[in-house]
Amino acid sequence: MFNSLSDRLTATFKNLRGKGRLSEADVDATVREIRRALLEADVAVPVVREFTGIVKERALGAEVSEALNPGQQVVKIVNEELQNVLGGETRRINLAKSGPTVIMLAGLQGAGKTTLAGKLGKWLTDQGHKPVLVASDLQRPNAVTQLQVVGQRAGVPVFAPEPGATSESDDPTGDPVKVARDGVDFARAKLYDVVIVDTAGRLGIDQALMNQARDIRDAVDPDEVLFVIDAMIGQDAVNTAKAFDEGVDFTGVVLSKLDGDARGGAALSVRAVTGKPIMFASTGEGVRDFEQFHPDRMASRILDMGDVLTLIEQAERQWDKSEAERMAKKFTDQEDFTFEDFLAQMQQLRKMGSMKKMLAMMPGAAGMREQLENFDEREIDRVEAIVRSMTPHERVAPKIINGSRRARIAKGSGVSVSEVNQLMERFAQAQKMMKRLAQGKGVPGMPGGIPGMGGAGGGAAKKGKSKKKSSRSGNPAKRAQENAALASGQKPAAPGSAFGAQGKDLDAESLNLPKGFEKFLGK
Repeated sequence: MFNSLSDRLTATFKNLRGKGRLSEADVDATVREIRRALLEADVAVPVVREFTGIVKERALGAEVSEALNPGQQVVKIVNEELQNVLGGETRRINLAKSGPTVIMLAGLQGAGKTTLAGKLGKWLTDQGHKPVLVASDLQRPNAVTQLQVVGQRAGVPVFAPEPGATSESDDPTGDPVKVARDGVDFARAKLYDVVIVDTAGRLGIDQALMNQARDIRDAVDPDEVLFVIDAMIGQDAVNTAKAFDEGVDFTGVVLSKLDGDARGGAALSVRAVTGKPIMFASTGEGVRDFEQFHPDRMASRILDMGDVLTLIEQAERQWDKSEAERMAKKFTDQEDFTFEDFLAQMQQLRKMGSMKKMLAMMPGAAGMREQLENFDEREIDRVEAIVRSMTPHERVAPKIINGSRRARIAKGSGVSVSEVNQLMERFAQAQKMMKRLAQGKGVPGMPGGIPGMGGAGGGAAKKGKSKKKSSRSGNPAKRAQENAALASGQKPAAPGSAFGAQGKDLDAESLNLPKGFEKFLGK
């Protein structure tokens, strides 16, 4: 969504690198580029004017002129002001103190309210709540049926006493206000703690739409009124948001279709114009493609700083802790990494969602956007098919997979033999790397290995060179001390022993180290 804006801002900040001091002309040029980038992204003109004014004032102030790195300080200012434009802090749902929490959805037709109702219900279920969806949109053809289908996919029950319109020629039947009121009573009787009321929309703003939305609001007295807006709507987002704010006085905004290819100015405009916080964002078509909106994380994404916190949260929700502990034990015990382990790790990754989306959350992802766009998610399916075409014995002992076995595996998985060979080569390299890490030898090609671990990837003796290099000092005074110690039958002090205990003083048992770590002490 924010690709073009992110690219323009990143290119602008590159011009500031390496400058020890920024002149007023440098600041003016930077602010001018930021203004162009925001306007091209369909951000409302008043918002752009206010934003660039604040950035320029701060950039010309003492905090930049006295900074050690003025360029980075300007990026920091833009990041902070973007967070302020997007809302400053994460806004949570206001839950009712007693009875069910009522959430009413409002917005134009086609904004994605019905689909979003199911996503919100699924998200609340994952948070430990017990929601129910109420079908109060009796006007749009098959809106009730669509909500029932979405609710079934999300695993959330739907209260739908009226069928609503089934075609363009049908007149709407039933009273949406009564359905909404009865839905809250139903939730209270069945002990549901959250009610999500899906209301009707229109193709444009009209008085009938606002009157119905206002009547439903008065009937159910919602704790939250969420305005659902299409993130691809562009400049018209401001007028639509103002109309709904005046009509139903919504409490929060939900951005739908944030995964689209539009320029995303709506997100930066709505919050600044209405003063109402953006609370959620829909990022795809699946019921799980829904997330709470964090202004600081979205600002980091726009500036290509990544969103590692969201990535970690996804991993914590989906990752199997027992599987992680099993892999950690195998690593500590220096057991071989097998295709069974590889398959288990791949399945864990798949639970987290799209690989493209996860990689896009990494810092600097804009620099590899072309590779990400060309990445084929089905490649993971092909790899899994290859592994599943192996016998259980082949997965734990891949060395037995010869030419005929590879041909059989390729045929069983529907790929070429060369693809199987490539996977085998990559897996062998991964096995070697895992083994070297477990032995404390570091990553191959990294000089000195990993600090604090036993061996060194670059310092290990090569095969065929059995001659051991002398560890005695080249300093004449130290050499004389070593000779005297050897003559008296004492062992010379270990190098660096003046800064810590000698190897003979270390007791591995007293240190209570995990199994397998004794080797790092030379035991």
